Amino acid sequence: MSSLRTLLEDEDVRSISRRYFISNGFDGTLTSIGVVVGSYLSGVDDGLTVVTIGLGAAIGLGTSGVWSVWEIERAEKQAELLRIERAMLTDLGDTELQQRRASARKINAVASGIGPLIGIILPLLPFLAHGVLFSLLEATLVAVAIGVAVLFTFGAYLGSISKQNWIVAGVRMGLAGIVVAFLNLFLPG
Repeated sequence: MSSLRTLLEDEDVRSISRRYFISNGFDGTLTSIGVVVGSYLSGVDDGLTVVTIGLGAAIGLGTSGVWSVWEIERAEKQAELLRIERAMLTDLGDTELQQRRASARKINAVASGIGPLIGIILPLLPFLAHGVLFSLLEATLVAVAIGVAVLFTFGAYLGSISKQNWIVAGVRMGLAGIVVAFLNLFLPG
């Protein structure tokens, strides 16, 4: 547990994990907005069907996030280790440095997989209340609003850590959700 805490306190580990989480969360949220608007425009008439389609996307993007980052970070961390070994003229396999890099890879992969799950699942929630609280149109509009709010939150967070205006950064990210919803209006069907 203390090694996990140490890794989470490491700014390099946090920075890489943050990038993967936000990037894949952004992708997941935009995917979710596309799924909900596309489902509505395609005539899907049941909220649970929209949720099922969205969960399929969540499984795909979540798996992609974990798997791709696992492989990317494995290769990158191995390349770094080889550079260090050449510079030090020693084998660093099975050392604390190598184990630390492997643990960091796990944290990066988990963060990468969680981002799209959050980005997809939150906008799907209104469809669970279809027929009880919302019509399909209302669920779609609330889902887009939730997606835009998630994107705004990602942007505001990035703005705050980079000492930029968090509102402007949030609006820039949130605008992507509105653009995706709008572009879906021009799909054939």
